[in-house]
Amino acid sequence: MGALQLTLGAIGVAVSVFAWGLFVAGVVRMIRIIRLGQPDPTRSGPFWPRLKTLVVEFVAHTRMAKFRKVAPWHWMVMWGFLIGSLVLFEAYGEVFYPGFHWPVIGTWSVWALLVELLGLGTVVGGVALAVIRQLNHPRRADRLSRFAGSSFKSAYFVEAVVVIEGLGILGVKAFKQAAGLEDPPLWSSFVTAPLSNVLPASPDWVSVMAAVKLLSAMVWLVVVGKNLTMGIAWHRFSAFFNIYFKREDDGGVALGALKPMMSGGKVLDLEEADPDTDTFGVGRVEDFTWKGWLDFSTCTECGRCQSQCPAWNTGKPLSPKLVITQLRDHAFAKAPYLLAGGRRDMAGDEVGLVEDKYEDYKKRLESVDVLAMAESERPLVGGPDELGVIDPEVLWSCTTCGACVEQCPVDIEHVDHIVDMRRYQVLIESNFPSELGGMFKNLENKGNPWGQNSRDRLAWAEGLDFEVPVFDGDLGDTEYLFWVGCAGAFEDRAKKTTRAVAELLHTAGVKYTVLGPEESCSGDPARRAGNEFLFQMLAQQNVEVLNTVFDGRPPGQRKIVVTCAHCFNTLANEYPQVGGQYEVVHHTQLLNRLVRERRLVPVAEVAEDVTYHDPCYLGRHNKVYEAPRELVGASGAKLREMPRHADRSMCCGAGGARMWMEERIGKRINVDRVDEALGTAPSKIATGCPFCRVMLTDGVTARQNEGAAGPHVEVVDVAQLLLTAVRRGREREAQDVPTDATPTGTPLPDEDKASSAN
Repeated sequence: MGALQLTLGAIGVAVSVFAWGLFVAGVVRMIRIIRLGQPDPTRSGPFWPRLKTLVVEFVAHTRMAKFRKVAPWHWMVMWGFLIGSLVLFEAYGEVFYPGFHWPVIGTWSVWALLVELLGLGTVVGGVALAVIRQLNHPRRADRLSRFAGSSFKSAYFVEAVVVIEGLGILGVKAFKQAAGLEDPPLWSSFVTAPLSNVLPASPDWVSVMAAVKLLSAMVWLVVVGKNLTMGIAWHRFSAFFNIYFKREDDGGVALGALKPMMSGGKVLDLEEADPDTDTFGVGRVEDFTWKGWLDFSTCTECGRCQSQCPAWNTGKPLSPKLVITQLRDHAFAKAPYLLAGGRRDMAGDEVGLVEDKYEDYKKRLESVDVLAMAESERPLVGGPDELGVIDPEVLWSCTTCGACVEQCPVDIEHVDHIVDMRRYQVLIESNFPSELGGMFKNLENKGNPWGQNSRDRLAWAEGLDFEVPVFDGDLGDTEYLFWVGCAGAFEDRAKKTTRAVAELLHTAGVKYTVLGPEESCSGDPARRAGNEFLFQMLAQQNVEVLNTVFDGRPPGQRKIVVTCAHCFNTLANEYPQVGGQYEVVHHTQLLNRLVRERRLVPVAEVAEDVTYHDPCYLGRHNKVYEAPRELVGASGAKLREMPRHADRSMCCGAGGARMWMEERIGKRINVDRVDEALGTAPSKIATGCPFCRVMLTDGVTARQNEGAAGPHVEVVDVAQLLLTAVRRGREREAQDVPTDATPTGTPLPDEDKASSAN
């Protein structure tokens, strides 16, 4: 142990004491800040399923792999950080004694190979991630870059430390071999062994490289310890907890049902709620749960959510990434005020830091700096003149399509947070887009967003050549309740879908019934717009009706078929929150099953090119992708997929109650989606949701008026495609096969004959 080793070792130890102290203090402070959020007991268990999800997601990189070009490089860096930590701590011995290694494992050839791979993978992975960031830099692609709005300084700092750490690992190993301190087999040191042949044979260089490896890590600890909002660094630790505490303990993402409105860790009973003590949604950053604060702290600013957001991609101000980072910056800036006991009432008056509340009032007040006090006065939602954290245009641009949640590699729950903020704006501030006022009024007074009379809910059935059964108080042997939905009952284009489904069910011999005037809106538009009170009213009313209809039937036999993706999601996933347990299927699922069972036989092919648009609330929110596509194939049409489809499908723009709001900024989302559909040169654009059908039809009409789309292009439901194939088959049989004609051709199997007879 020479003077160089003593000097480097002393510096390393001194810097480490300071760095680790600062980092641990940062961890403690971050935990204290995250705990400022509201309680959420739903995250506590069960332990083993959550642990399994955590292990699968980080070991296999299942979420990260959604961007395959990035996943392998990040995987290398992640394991370089986790296992490489052992190599880092080895540096404390190497700076003092160049020949130091871990007892037992330090002499294993397998360990030598692992260290080689870790060092090499960390360097290659770090460089690759930096190159990817450069190739997608906003200066090249502006808003198309998923890194627009991200902190490049923080990213490059982290990536530089990653590369230096990797070089340090390889350097120490190579210099040990050059100095004759180690002699591992070539297969375990295929990079460092050849490199050692051209390096100086001096043990001093081992200590130097160990110091580089050690000090670069300590610089990293100091920087992140002093910058708690550097999510791109802190996610190395917080991501594990964020994944473990995700909303769905079965590993699913936070889609489908919205999180119920909670206050103080309990689901809020609106009939007994007190505005003076309960929180109605989120009006201040401290109203978010601790999991929300953990979300904000974990954001890596990778921009995957932003790259998939339909609002951002059509020139709107909303970026899910920027919403999270703005909430994070505001939360951590306001934290000193909250930690000191500060709190404001709904009128904005200080009720926390008051003189008669604390004996150490002056001490508490002095502990809060001016910037934190100023941050405490900012409204959570407000325009530039109000210095709001989240601009109203940002808040109301969201379609709740869930693309952000689906793509987030660390399971941030953007949609829940956005809807929580909407709830406060609607229920407490009465501050929402003017168009929603009419919709709310129609839902409350008429039970549907269009304000139509409930007695007209059966108008869609007029002109059918069979009788549509209406519930008369006794289900009898009825198998399915056909939930028509508001769009299916009142919107002219959606009525065609309703009629097609009814005819197909009749053809297949499925016993079903409809509610007619007894049916009301499921409440989806109200809930996504933040009007939880109105949703609860509609949902409880419908559940009461449905429970009466299914009275006496066990839960497994309470079957409902729906044509609207939004009704499907609400009845299946959200009505259980208010006491409604039903077996809900989408019409594409039921029809596809009937085709497989040969109860529906599409004989005459629809020889057309069709592209299919995945409704967000059928696809991403409920993972129904194959059934509608199989129906398109069964009809005989040729399916042409759009570039963005399945879990990356582009929203039509109708979700989140956006169907009743005007788009005044940027390109219309439905037009953008139609342009993508037209790029497949289809004759028909198929979908499985009436909202999507309305939006896409409007988009096609706009493009046809401009001459950008041919007059032959039509938007249809997949049920209509199937009906065309089934109906043409029946018509052809009636026209081409006289009753006294001698049969020709290959005989049909018995089951086909039976289906054809139907």
